[in-house]
Amino acid sequence: MTWSQPADLRAQVERLWQRGELLRAVVGDGTLGWPLRLSLKSPSAADLSHLFDAVRGWVREISAMSRLRIEWREWTHRVQGRQRLPDTLWIDTLEDALAMIGKTGDAHRFQALWQQAAEAQPALLPWLHRSPLQALALAEHWPRLLAVVAWMQAHPRPGVYLRQVDAPGVDSKFIEAHRGVLGQWLDLALPTEAIESAATGMGGFAHRYGFLEKPVRIRLRLLDPHLPQLPGCTGLTDITLDEDSFATLALPAQRVFITENEVNFLAFPPVSGAIVVFGAGYGWGALARADWLHRASLYYWGDIDTHGFAILDSLRKYFPLAASFLMDRSTLMAHALQWGEEPLDKRHTLPLSRLVDDEPALYDDLRGDRIRPQLRLEQERIGYRWLCAALVATVRDDFRP
Repeated sequence: MTWSQPADLRAQVERLWQRGELLRAVVGDGTLGWPLRLSLKSPSAADLSHLFDAVRGWVREISAMSRLRIEWREWTHRVQGRQRLPDTLWIDTLEDALAMIGKTGDAHRFQALWQQAAEAQPALLPWLHRSPLQALALAEHWPRLLAVVAWMQAHPRPGVYLRQVDAPGVDSKFIEAHRGVLGQWLDLALPTEAIESAATGMGGFAHRYGFLEKPVRIRLRLLDPHLPQLPGCTGLTDITLDEDSFATLALPAQRVFITENEVNFLAFPPVSGAIVVFGAGYGWGALARADWLHRASLYYWGDIDTHGFAILDSLRKYFPLAASFLMDRSTLMAHALQWGEEPLDKRHTLPLSRLVDDEPALYDDLRGDRIRPQLRLEQERIGYRWLCAALVATVRDDFRP
């Protein structure tokens, strides 16, 4: 039977709720017209002949639904005689629609949120129109979110850390947890000159709205004791610098290795005229500021998986000539006993435009699961002898294991 059941009728109203139509109607900002007609699939003449008892049960169920107005159709069936069936179903008012799906309380809460925004931050009303369900989900945080917007209007591009925002009930963790919605609100509520439009995404929140950012720290090891010692770091080989200090180093390093694994970083063998940098994932902008780094030969050593190649691809946006290191097919196949599984949430499946030589073919095999599903070889699982042999082949006479 394909007749509309009570659950089907309620589902039609529920879809209007999920699309935000009912909430927009609550504040007089929607396109729904009342009364609202529901789609109805009713029994046919053949059903009356062969499923008469089921038809009568269906009529009782539809008739028992509250908040529903039924227009009836009467006809004379050749077997069952005169019959009366639901023909058209109407919901007369918004209140009836909300009550049918149990959303009256939520609608009242949304109305209150709309009123608060209209009084305190009318510039946010277009956002509420677009995202009424998201607004409801944020109801418990509403006063604090509005307080952040008001504080930012009073202190555009404040030049302080998030920790220093002094709004009622607000701390830095709250702001960080709600950067997504706050970014949308601030774009509406702040003047354009207070917004750095080039800074985007969650990571660009602080820069976009003029907050100070935690300094980027770059960690490096000198792989050659003959490289110049840094002032105040005599005898130290493992050094951490802020982004600005790293950019002004001007180290005469011929080769720079980047590895994503701390143990690999610490155990990297000595190499003449070289340093190793503890990688920063996708945060290559800080390294790119160092002009001296662009004059060195750069080698990136990441995991052999789709994520590792995606990081390599992103590095080449800043360093087009960067070479991959130990991210080749021979290394992968020689370490089959050390293979692991790449997490699904880290996998990349789109083509990468900056891979070169044999890299695209290996990346395609990995993303296509042609060797083994979700194949991954983590960099720290590669044999130390294999590493040393690869360094010999890479730097020839300058390598001293």
